Amino acid sequence: MKVLVVYCHPSENSFTHEVKEAFVRGLEDAGCAYEVADLYAEGFDPVMSEAEYLREGFYRLDDPVPADVLREQKRIESSDAIVFIYPDFWTASPAMLEGWFQRVWTWGYAYGEPPAMKKLEKVLFLITMGGSLTDGIRVEQLEAMKTVMIGDRIKDRAKDCEVRVFDGMSRGYEKREGRVPGFLREAYELGLGFRADDAGLPYGGKERA
Repeated sequence: MKVLVVYCHPSENSFTHEVKEAFVRGLEDAGCAYEVADLYAEGFDPVMSEAEYLREGFYRLDDPVPADVLREQKRIESSDAIVFIYPDFWTASPAMLEGWFQRVWTWGYAYGEPPAMKKLEKVLFLITMGGSLTDGIRVEQLEAMKTVMIGDRIKDRAKDCEVRVFDGMSRGYEKREGRVPGFLREAYELGLGFRADDAGLPYGGKERA
């Protein structure tokens, strides 16, 4: 199985970055092929152009899809699973990832009759959250995020979809440091759970973007 890791965080000085590193180590120890799409490091443009809007708004369906979007779609097609790793910003993913979905989920690819996008074996969301899920409002916010990410953006585009939240990670949260080792161990084990021979696919070696 090959895994595409879509990582979205503006700083390496973050718990989210540690989660990504731990997860990738798990993939490597599982002998699983992978590619990391680091949206900030690669300078992905999240802003939809007018030309893209006119295409997606069904005004000019024959217009070409931008090259950078085609590159992301090619990454998806060469993978069997996608893992999204990002922080919760105001009950949403960072603007960079919001724009990634808005630009990459194009008509004719992610939707349309019929869409060309392959059905993925698995999609996993690893989300870091500053607040604690012991607070009712955070649970409500998480359910709202699941509705968007699973119910709308993934929907039937994957055979299996899972969300894991690492909460209480604000630097001012008094129990934060004690929770970090366990969360990183879990991230590693989630990576380890992806096996090279899943779905009958041979190990193809790792790839980095």
